Amino acid sequence: MNSDSRIRDVVQLKQNGNFKDVIYVHQNETQKYVMSYGLEFRDFSQNLPQPLNHLLMIKHQFDHGSFNMNTMMEYTSKKEVSKLAGDNIHSYGDFCWIDFEEVDGLDQLSGQELAEILYLGHTKQSLNSPFYSKLNNRFVYLSHDDGWFNKTYYRYQDDFYSMLGSAISAKLLQQKGDKPLKRLIPGQRVSSLPPIPKNVMYSLKEKIKEGAAISIEKAVRGRGNIKIPIWVMGDYMHMDTMYEDYRRRSANQPYAHLVFDRKTREWGLYIN
Repeated sequence: MNSDSRIRDVVQLKQNGNFKDVIYVHQNETQKYVMSYGLEFRDFSQNLPQPLNHLLMIKHQFDHGSFNMNTMMEYTSKKEVSKLAGDNIHSYGDFCWIDFEEVDGLDQLSGQELAEILYLGHTKQSLNSPFYSKLNNRFVYLSHDDGWFNKTYYRYQDDFYSMLGSAISAKLLQQKGDKPLKRLIPGQRVSSLPPIPKNVMYSLKEKIKEGAAISIEKAVRGRGNIKIPIWVMGDYMHMDTMYEDYRRRSANQPYAHLVFDRKTREWGLYIN
């Protein structure tokens, strides 16, 4: 594939939203972050085990925030998070934030801490620990073309595995432009799916640490179950390259399947 056709394919992929039907995740457990593709802020915020608190907006284009004088930055209140999730964040370009518990915590940040936070937004890398006692933040969310390239720091990895299991289930239910899942299960309309339990997602941890692609688009229909294939991909910084490799690898047998049993309404992981 030449460079011009590659660029056209990437642009078309972003425009038609098909990238949302493949989830790529690569966990760096030591540095407490996850690189991801296919998970937007909406997926993240709506599937966490606990709701997000206030967000200090490092880079954004959201018009409904408040201003903090100490940081000279805008922040989004807990009540405004749902409004933010409904915005076209993908169009922002860079979208970066750090959550915090109390507004008073913003006023206590030192110049050094503010410099570190700005550095996070600018380079998407941390100089020191990205978790601040004055903010008691659980996350640092750093994205470009939200859903295309995301780097998220998690104070607690349980939050990541819980969110991922819930997000996969939600995406499967609304696969292909919010059409119902009835086409995946012949003769039966399904209005809800249970989230994939955290312990099932933890079974994939070692492969997620290598880098894994979870393919909603290639979910296999069956009378008794639904199978979501998973391929081990490796470590990528450039998501267009990752997606090209995914298209090649997905022609081969997957490493494993996440399987939903229609009768028991339970999820499991089956390694091939």
